[in-house]
Amino acid sequence: QRLRRADASQRPARAVAAVAAAAGRTPYPSWYLALLGLAEHFRTSSPPKVRLCVHCLQAVLPRKPPARMEARTHLQLGSVLYHHTRNGDQARGHLEKAWLISQQIPQFEDVKFEAASLLSELYCQENSVDTAKPLLRKAIQISQQTPYWHCRLLFQLAQLHTLEKDLVSACDLLGVGAEYARVVGSEYTRKYFGFLLLMERKLQEVHPLLTLCGQIVENWQGNPIQKESLRVFFLVLQVTHYLDAGQVKSVKPCLKQLQQCIQTISTLHDDEILPSNPADLFHWLPKEHMCVLVYLVTVMHSMQAGYLEKAQKYTDKALMQLEKLKMLDCSPILSSFQVILLEHIIMCRLVTGHKATALQEISQVCQLCQQSPRLFSNHAAQLHTLLGLYCISVNCMDNAEAQFTTALRLTTHQELWAFIVTNLASVYIREGNRHQELYSLLERINPDHNFPVSSHCLRAAAFYIRGLFSFFQGRYNEAKRFLRETLKMSNAEDLNRLTACSLVLLGHIFYVLGNHRESNNMVVPAMQLASKIPDMSVQLWSSALLRDLNKACGNAMDAHEAAQMHQNFSQQLLQDHIEACSLPEHNLITWTDGPPPVQFQAQNGPTTSLASLL
Repeated sequence: QRLRRADASQRPARAVAAVAAAAGRTPYPSWYLALLGLAEHFRTSSPPKVRLCVHCLQAVLPRKPPARMEARTHLQLGSVLYHHTRNGDQARGHLEKAWLISQQIPQFEDVKFEAASLLSELYCQENSVDTAKPLLRKAIQISQQTPYWHCRLLFQLAQLHTLEKDLVSACDLLGVGAEYARVVGSEYTRKYFGFLLLMERKLQEVHPLLTLCGQIVENWQGNPIQKESLRVFFLVLQVTHYLDAGQVKSVKPCLKQLQQCIQTISTLHDDEILPSNPADLFHWLPKEHMCVLVYLVTVMHSMQAGYLEKAQKYTDKALMQLEKLKMLDCSPILSSFQVILLEHIIMCRLVTGHKATALQEISQVCQLCQQSPRLFSNHAAQLHTLLGLYCISVNCMDNAEAQFTTALRLTTHQELWAFIVTNLASVYIREGNRHQELYSLLERINPDHNFPVSSHCLRAAAFYIRGLFSFFQGRYNEAKRFLRETLKMSNAEDLNRLTACSLVLLGHIFYVLGNHRESNNMVVPAMQLASKIPDMSVQLWSSALLRDLNKACGNAMDAHEAAQMHQNFSQQLLQDHIEACSLPEHNLITWTDGPPPVQFQAQNGPTTSLASLL
């Protein structure tokens, strides 16, 4: 959760001027206001002149200013250094001083609680969560007379507990927040606490709860900004729930609503109606960040559905927006958005046959994670999973196994665990001599009995993996049963890539069985769907089958055309294979422990067999 930031650190000159105007006098010397004005000018320049901004603020401290001035300056320095530089040590030092000094000053809530909030955020980025929690608890304890900050700090601590999977503590804090918002008369903020509390406590009853929350949003009467902000919050919860459940078709109406809602909210101005209740100042996310988030969930949907060109389009838009935002705000949530976007587009690249680009983007994720220990600990399992998928694409099966094994060791997320196990099973199937390990894995992701997660997409993929294994074992009737189950599930939720994979494998089975007509009925739509995605591997596979089918049926011209297609796809894949394996980043496939390596040694050329790709 993010909230509208207090003016204390983000707009220093205007904050001080406002205090002075309210008092009807000038409590600060002119030299101080002049330095703050210059600092603000440099901070808001395009691009920001951070070094000059910091110099102006630092020039305040040698003059031994009064405690209020000193605390505010330390907060402003800590905030600028935290948001615009990678100098965490200096940022922490200034924020700790601001927090220490401000606690001794009466009626200085904006500086005191802004310092506590930012400092705990910084501790979390440094993986010092145990230091952040007592700090937030103390700030919560002394902020009860300041509704805006009390609610904000409660949300922040609840989020920390959620990240640590301590849902009991998170729910307790959300309950406290909901009751506090009721007491201070903020129905708007109470709804945020209430929505999250319901979702955390009753995960098994999500669908009726989402319906209930939707009705609450629609019936609530408030100012337009608050209502649209609340609606975006609710719709993001709804869309991400459907995507986590792998229900790509079911989510479409909600996603469309969310996209329309973000267009509406972007036309409204924050300052049109200012709430009279301080607790109503809550904004869970700035509008600009909401836009990026909507792009992100659109990319997630497009990737799952197999609309990979659309995923690329929205990734480009989101990354461009992030680049602009990061010039003014290095907020950790923006780096998280960037990493998640890259993770999804990397998977798209591997499907569309752009392995070299995917590898360079994996390296980019590594570099982003090097800048933040928290970001790395949250995404290390995903990074190794992406490397495992890359290894499969270049036929480095031993490395793929090592990467997936590492990812399994690092993850506690059930859906990611099931995804990794499914792909590791595909590695063992390809290797052909790992039956004991394979049987053990397949038992853990048995789609017929006690499947470990509720994801429709992952369960359909588990049926496909079983069908693939049965095919390699020559148990064709069993394979057909599994693949028809995959088709039924993938068609129900528009999972286009699973549909294409299942069709081409069924076509291969019918070809082996000598049923050329039925084989053709499977392979032709598989090819059409694979071209639409586009999925280079399925196109390669389909074109090879069409070539052999037409040859067997005596259709020389069609066989020649299919052979030409197969040749073109082969050349594209081989070229990309050579380029990827020649990149210095290819050495990442051997990294299985600790933080990602900073430098890579150049490769002389590919070290894996190209023949297997054909």
